Amino acid sequence: MKTKITPLVLLMLVMTLDSMAQTTDRKAEKGKSRIAKEKEVARLVYSKIFVFRATRAIPTGYKSVDLTTNPGYVKFSSDLIVSEMPYFGRVYSVSYGDGGLMFWGKPDVFTLGKKSKNYVIKAKVKDTDDYYTINLTVSFEGSSSMSISSNNRALISYNGEICATEK
Repeated sequence: MKTKITPLVLLMLVMTLDSMAQTTDRKAEKGKSRIAKEKEVARLVYSKIFVFRATRAIPTGYKSVDLTTNPGYVKFSSDLIVSEMPYFGRVYSVSYGDGGLMFWGKPDVFTLGKKSKNYVIKAKVKDTDDYYTINLTVSFEGSSSMSISSNNRALISYNGEICATEK
């Protein structure tokens, strides 16, 4: 009876040690990929040239809207900010046309700050019809949240991520 139990215990011990080794390998790989992603995000943010791609819109006073089929984007650079974002919410006065937050212009203010867990980017852009204030918070892993306020529309927030600009 003792001879049957000993091989069984040894087999279970070997299987446990093998699975523990695989777990540490996965954790190491996950840590390396996280560090690489954080370096890429830091490079994008400090270059001040990147694109915010929205996946969810959160209008003030309304339900959130999934944007996977209608994604919007804001291209950031210290010289020019271009926005092609869908808008959902209250409009106070607006010229007729596209209906979204479609604007471009040289930012009057473009500041970059770093906090303990994220980067904070603030920009103010004057377009021909309106004045926009953009607050973008980027986590070290790249997920982001952005809010846009203007004189003629209610505040709207977006969730998404930043990525490199396409050439």
